[in-house]
Amino acid sequence: MTQTSYAGLADRVVLITGGASGIGAAFVRAFAAQQARVAFLDIDADAGAALVGEVAGECGSAPLFVPCDLLDIDALRAAMAQVHTSLGDAAVLINNAANDQRQVLSEVTPAEFDWMIGVNLKHVFFAAQAVVPQMQARGGGSIVNMSSIAWMRGVPALPAYAAAKAAIVGFTNSLARLVGPDRIRVNAIAPGMVITERQRRLWFPDEQKIDEVRARQAIPDAVTPDDVARLALFLASDESQRITRQCFQVDGGLG
Repeated sequence: MTQTSYAGLADRVVLITGGASGIGAAFVRAFAAQQARVAFLDIDADAGAALVGEVAGECGSAPLFVPCDLLDIDALRAAMAQVHTSLGDAAVLINNAANDQRQVLSEVTPAEFDWMIGVNLKHVFFAAQAVVPQMQARGGGSIVNMSSIAWMRGVPALPAYAAAKAAIVGFTNSLARLVGPDRIRVNAIAPGMVITERQRRLWFPDEQKIDEVRARQAIPDAVTPDDVARLALFLASDESQRITRQCFQVDGGLG
């Protein structure tokens, strides 16, 4: 499939959290292919460095990778400041980093709950807090927060994850109202079943289980990281300049 070209994204600074693998890596590749100035944060230094080399070979220029533990908000702020110093004001923030660890409700400890909220929600809030002044300074921007259909469908094994992903939509709605006068758009994307390498290794090793989920989709084809990335490109581009405070499902019409 030919990728749509968004000329306005060229040279714009795009910051992606959790960009070293999975859907995050698809974001990095997609924006780099649009000739944006891409920076991404991730705790996995080896995967991040490998992706830099791959994207440089594909697109002719290397994205900026800053290793960062997003559970450490001071480290997140420092990493974002480093990106700002190196590349300038961010036009786009993709809040992607997350962890869909399965849990048994009766066994979740307060520490485990705090970790789940930290890795799935807290950094989203503070990354947006840090980037909004940059977008205000440049006269606008686009923030895309990654949610999930898990909270809509009520997945039993994901109580804390679903709570965090629902909260992201609430935050998206509130932030969109707050920064709309500054021409900053804030939207959320809720993917369905996207079988990344991690998903297959941890949660979907059985092809039959994957087929059963796809059979419940209106469109039975696999939902891929590239499908999600294409929507993010649109939401980041000027083509979506009147679209804000929305949550878009990319799930093949899963019923």
